[in-house]
Amino acid sequence: MSGNTSENKQKTAASPSWYGLDHIWLPYAQMKTVAPPLAVAATQGCRIRLTDGRELIDGIASWWTACHGYNHPHIRAAVERQLAAMPHVMFGGLVHEQALTLAKRLVGLLAPGDLDRVFFSDSGSVAVEVALKMALQYWLNRGTGRLTRFLAFSGAYHGDTTGAMAVSDPEHGMHALFAGVLPQQIVVDLPRTEAAFAALDAMLSRQAETIGGIIVEPLVQGAGGMIFHDAVVLRRLRTLADKYDLLLIFDEIFTGFGRTGTMFACQAAGVMPDIITLSKALTGGTLPLAATIATKKVFEAFWSDDPGDALMHGPTFMANPLACAAANASLDLFEREPRLDQVAKISSALAAGLEPCRRLPGVKDVRVKGAIGVVELERIKDPNTLRQRFVAEGVFIRPFGSIVYLTPAFTVTEDELAKLMDAVRRVVAEGA
Repeated sequence: MSGNTSENKQKTAASPSWYGLDHIWLPYAQMKTVAPPLAVAATQGCRIRLTDGRELIDGIASWWTACHGYNHPHIRAAVERQLAAMPHVMFGGLVHEQALTLAKRLVGLLAPGDLDRVFFSDSGSVAVEVALKMALQYWLNRGTGRLTRFLAFSGAYHGDTTGAMAVSDPEHGMHALFAGVLPQQIVVDLPRTEAAFAALDAMLSRQAETIGGIIVEPLVQGAGGMIFHDAVVLRRLRTLADKYDLLLIFDEIFTGFGRTGTMFACQAAGVMPDIITLSKALTGGTLPLAATIATKKVFEAFWSDDPGDALMHGPTFMANPLACAAANASLDLFEREPRLDQVAKISSALAAGLEPCRRLPGVKDVRVKGAIGVVELERIKDPNTLRQRFVAEGVFIRPFGSIVYLTPAFTVTEDELAKLMDAVRRVVAEGA
């Protein structure tokens, strides 16, 4: 167990008594070589306070979840009230106010449109699994055989569970190792030109009868590399889905709740999918919760006197009252506070503050959409060292693949954002 020995040697006198990695398996990390993770004592606003006394400005809002910053008093108070009343109750045969209120509010936010049936789960990956399962059973319940494959796109990332991995990029994504054992889907480049759409149209004319649906991350392919596309792409996909009677699924787990500049990315395109998945910022980064929302058309395929037509899915902690209370409080903040205006200001600041990186050696592209700022490099030789270099600058930024990116909380101050961008410019200039 040389890895554990090495990890134990990395523990210093400044480490808290509980610190140790002998029994932990970290995410997205080669445990033998990963840099020791930072021990966190507390969070507040856009700051992470470490147990050794250092304070870091969080540039990625804990994987894009903490849109209102950490420990917002309104969300905390809502969770505390719910904790005193009912921390959890099963959602099978029972319901509660927080879930039903949240479902109604989400449907209202997605109007106009037919998205009106909300299925809750507890993670983004599971929300995608539910969406895929809904789409396949939609065709089964209608008595057709269109249930073998989905159309997905290169550069996509939809989660780490089996079905979600299958519709993520099979060659260049983080799950390429499993390409030979996962269900085989149709994966093509996301069309951006007339020629590409014509080719996709031709392919669908031959294979649409075998396809259960199209799944896409609207406007931004997130964990696949923060790859942007225009709203027209989504409108054209909607047209093709309608032409060939396909279900269109929007994965808004990353883009939902203001990140791209509108409350939902689909609203920027002026089109609605048949199924949408939401998570991450749904609770303001407070508790795990996800939602898969379907249209009347999809739901009606399950409305039957036959028990076998029901959607047989039910996560144990589905619609957890604490998480739903946090989500309702988060939606309160979107209503009461100028979140989308803040996103617009962040977007302008990121565009101006990251643009100088474009002239630096090794920089391939600089791009901004909403509260997402990306510096794409030709390559990142050593992500661990680069992450440590950012910590030395007093910020928490977690590059991956070939990109350095910022997705701060919408409540980040001008000074905090300036320090984040200054750290990116300085570290990238050193030769990432």
